[in-house]
Amino acid sequence: MSARAIPLVLLAVSSAAFAQSQTPPAPSPEQARDKAVEDLVTANRILADQGVLDGYGHVSIRVPGDPKHFLLTRPLSPELVTPQDILEHDLDGNANAPAGTALFNERFIHAAIYAARPDVQAVVHSHAPSFIPFGVTGVPLRPVYHMGAFLGDGVPVFDIRAAGGETDMLVRTPALGQALAKTLGTHSALLMRGHGAVVVGPDMPRAVFRSIYAEQNARLQAQAMQLSSKVNYLDAEEAKKAQATMEATVARPWELWRRKVQGK
Repeated sequence: MSARAIPLVLLAVSSAAFAQSQTPPAPSPEQARDKAVEDLVTANRILADQGVLDGYGHVSIRVPGDPKHFLLTRPLSPELVTPQDILEHDLDGNANAPAGTALFNERFIHAAIYAARPDVQAVVHSHAPSFIPFGVTGVPLRPVYHMGAFLGDGVPVFDIRAAGGETDMLVRTPALGQALAKTLGTHSALLMRGHGAVVVGPDMPRAVFRSIYAEQNARLQAQAMQLSSKVNYLDAEEAKKAQATMEATVARPWELWRRKVQGK
């Protein structure tokens, strides 16, 4: 090696060392869990602020690095959730809480989806009124604009009567949760007849994004159908391309929504 090449080698080594020193260290399990708790609290408040959740509904997130557990609050209105309200659950719906602690009746929605869908990291269950007509009429919920493009792969309807007979419409058992997860399949969203909807995502920002824009899409579709019986929906290729574009920018609205509910 020439004397002239030696400084270049040293420069390359120094540059690589500098770049490595600037790479933030991977979060510890405790830090990752704290971030998941923070995101869960934030998601509850965002979805309440955006009108997707009200006094009811619930959101969960899978425990980072632990696919067999998820975080869900105790029964509480979403806007009131704090980190102290978060409980860890297993995929059977059991929680690490003192005996007698109240748990969400419908925790089995979350448990069954996480068990069936390794790709899902966050689940939202809402009762937004705009979803209800599509779950009871047989009219498919379809993407009418680019923000709802993720609906292009279809939105199945879960009929609890077919799965469990006459019920109070709540998914109270593991068997009903499993039936719902089977109906959801590989889709991003599902309607529950006479009840509401479930939306899933590969992370919390995208689960929140999809929940908000699925609700907006439902309202827009209903309005469009009032104007004309010939609604020009996104076709499959448009939906695929629009979803890839919009979900690549989810950090932008997430930061806006987060700052709004945190007062920053």
